[in-house]
Amino acid sequence: MDNDKITVVVTGFGPFGGHTVNASWVAVQELQKLGLGPDVELYVHEVPVEYQTVNSLVPSLWEQYRPQLMVHVGVSGLATTVTLEKCGHNYGYERLDTSSFCPDSQCCVEGGPECIHSVIDMDSICKRVTASGVGVSLSVSKDAGRYLCDYTYYTSLNLSRGHAAFIHVPPLGKPYSAEELGRALRAILLEMLEVLSQSQGNKYCDHRH
Repeated sequence: MDNDKITVVVTGFGPFGGHTVNASWVAVQELQKLGLGPDVELYVHEVPVEYQTVNSLVPSLWEQYRPQLMVHVGVSGLATTVTLEKCGHNYGYERLDTSSFCPDSQCCVEGGPECIHSVIDMDSICKRVTASGVGVSLSVSKDAGRYLCDYTYYTSLNLSRGHAAFIHVPPLGKPYSAEELGRALRAILLEMLEVLSQSQGNKYCDHRH
């Protein structure tokens, strides 16, 4: 890794349920083709939809790359927009993963706060990217779904003091192509990098769930 460059890690998820081709990983691969410019080292990884793998893989990615930003991308079958998630949640993990496992405690980090907020102002990112005319509809959410997406996000936020982000994409063709999603991810990440150094505030959510 070049110490003069910004390091960014982006993950997408592998297949699960009816998503035999996971739009998140396809979109991340499109982002990799586009890159984030000459000043950014971009590393991408596919994450299996397994709690125990997330528990080992996400910390190892932070340790290996020591990125300024890690962005996780997941697919939502309910989404029709590209959705920026504000926070990750610690409790409520009752759904079995692709290995038919879920945590006995149904939580991510025992004793951890209920919710951790990203240091990135997702409302601002949403407005800025929308104004740029990227051609994809964006929205903001406070609920990443209490499954592997939310679990991964909380894990990363907890490790990084909030220097992580999560983006939900719709399934491919509903309505966006892989190329459109890749371009949208690039625009979002470049805006995140632009504002990250200015982000301030408490990493813990002040809202209740």
